[in-house]
Amino acid sequence: MAFSLTVGGFTFLMAVIWGSPLVELMRRLKLGAQIRIDGPQTHMTKMGTPAMGGILIVGWTIVVSVVVNIVNLVQNREIAESVLIPLATMLAYAILGGIDDYLGFRPRPHGEKGIRARVKIWFQLGIALVAALLIYFGVNNGQGLTAVPTVPVLVNIGILYIPIAVIIIAGMANAVNITDGLDGLAGIIAATAFAAYGIIARIQGQQFLVTFSFIVVGACFAFLWFNAKPAQMFMGDVGSQALGGALGVVALMTNQWLILPIIAAVPIATMLSTTLQVLYFKASGGKRLFKMAPLHHHFELIGWSETQVVQRWWLIAILVAMVGIALAII
Repeated sequence: MAFSLTVGGFTFLMAVIWGSPLVELMRRLKLGAQIRIDGPQTHMTKMGTPAMGGILIVGWTIVVSVVVNIVNLVQNREIAESVLIPLATMLAYAILGGIDDYLGFRPRPHGEKGIRARVKIWFQLGIALVAALLIYFGVNNGQGLTAVPTVPVLVNIGILYIPIAVIIIAGMANAVNITDGLDGLAGIIAATAFAAYGIIARIQGQQFLVTFSFIVVGACFAFLWFNAKPAQMFMGDVGSQALGGALGVVALMTNQWLILPIIAAVPIATMLSTTLQVLYFKASGGKRLFKMAPLHHHFELIGWSETQVVQRWWLIAILVAMVGIALAII
């Protein structure tokens, strides 16, 4: 645990050093955010803020994880295979999110931005399917291992594990993506969830997964250094999809995916609020369930400040993470 925390701290320091050059580079390349006209008017001042800051998180997570793996290979002649799956998943979603971000800076005719939703979802599901198969056959040896709170042994749900895993990975990629709407929100929520699963992995003795989780925490903290209100850069899909997908994989590899809706309660509630808004709008003939979706914008519109929403959401994230860890060790 001491090694993992130290590596996480090193990741933070290295990423912070390179944060300012990244902000300047994105400004020069004009990779600025486009703000929704129908959103809270206080957000209009954010127009043009560099919006692919997730590169800082993904880039340093990959660099530090690879270095740690090389050192481990030299010293112990052992490869941290358990890290390769979440790392590859993170990179794949980062590439997909990066393309989506880049296309969003250059709207096509008819106002379309980024990758078309129906195209993007297939890519998301494809990445999730590959990861699910690798976990099922490579890590779990063809078993659908699942930890159930209060049950002392792992439950094997068989081949049903694969479609569930696909939904979890792709769903978390979208959940964290939708949560990325306020300064500091997605980064701090993701860091809290990874810290929780890092602790769970430590209890299980999965040292490589512990180190990976805290490397991500360190990288998220470095990003938050520049994303704190008023943000110098935004995460973008390149970071949010990558974090969500990797979190889903880590939850599956600890076998503690049943408690993911608790540990990741904020992103999941945010995603559900958007889904319910759309369904209610269609069913009611144009009425809205919330003043605005996702949920954090609803609370802004009823009078909460952006800082209040972020801090209160983080308090909830910490509390549910504590509950999730408790359930994992029952």
